[in-house]
Amino acid sequence: MKLYFDGPRLMDVAAANKAAYADASPFPHIALDGLMPEEMLDLVLDEFPSLDSPIWTRYQDYNEGKLESQGEARLPEDLSLILYQFNSAPFLEFLEELTGISGLIGDPYFTGGGLHQIPRDGRLGIHADFSRHYRLPLERRLNVLVYLNKDWKDEYGGHLELWNRDMSACVEKILPVFNRTVVFSTTDWTYHGHPDPLTCPEGWSRKSIALYYFTVDRPKHETIPGKQTTLFLERPGEQFPPDAAGAGDLSLAAVKRRGRRIRAREIAQRWTPPAIYDAVDRARRGHR
Repeated sequence: MKLYFDGPRLMDVAAANKAAYADASPFPHIALDGLMPEEMLDLVLDEFPSLDSPIWTRYQDYNEGKLESQGEARLPEDLSLILYQFNSAPFLEFLEELTGISGLIGDPYFTGGGLHQIPRDGRLGIHADFSRHYRLPLERRLNVLVYLNKDWKDEYGGHLELWNRDMSACVEKILPVFNRTVVFSTTDWTYHGHPDPLTCPEGWSRKSIALYYFTVDRPKHETIPGKQTTLFLERPGEQFPPDAAGAGDLSLAAVKRRGRRIRAREIAQRWTPPAIYDAVDRARRGHR
């Protein structure tokens, strides 16, 4: 298998774009066209599993209609070897230079990542991603999405939407066209998704490589206390149905209230003698 990443070229791209990344709104991000070798992406497309392949883990509910490879174990060998290169030193050093985040660690398990595919009528609601690795003591810091969709038209939809912190407006939409790579910082406030159903032709799908990067620690201001899993949020005028996953705990106001409650408990636990705190906690639970 050929090694595709040219370290010096990637570092030149990073140096030329790091200011734009840092200054981007509503949160640090960038969309880079032509970053990946087309030969590599053509190979990915040639080997890309079909919609009916048994390799996919399928999500189908109000907020999600998508397929994930859940890692590389069931993929063709060439695809696995390409995914491994995204965890190599040249690519990690490129990301560190571009984003200013040092000590980045690739995910050897490709948790929630690898290949993604969304068919016609599928969608991915606006959300903030899980913030900690499920198997390793690591904090999630970056998303990298490499789009694989040749001849993708604007009217097919599937734009990656980036929303502001108070969920009042979509600030940017990015069309998922072939060889467009999107990098963005991952915090509990980086709300994104493609919330409207795809309108591509029947049999088409929105294909991408999804990669996540971690560090040992992170700035405290990037997280909501107690929030670790993926959190879907309502857009203005949208109301989740009662049977939506986690319904009733998904509004922005609810997230902030929950964070304040958790933070208050942390402070109380820190400054209250253990015997007294445990007694009060047992009494509180007994009155639920």
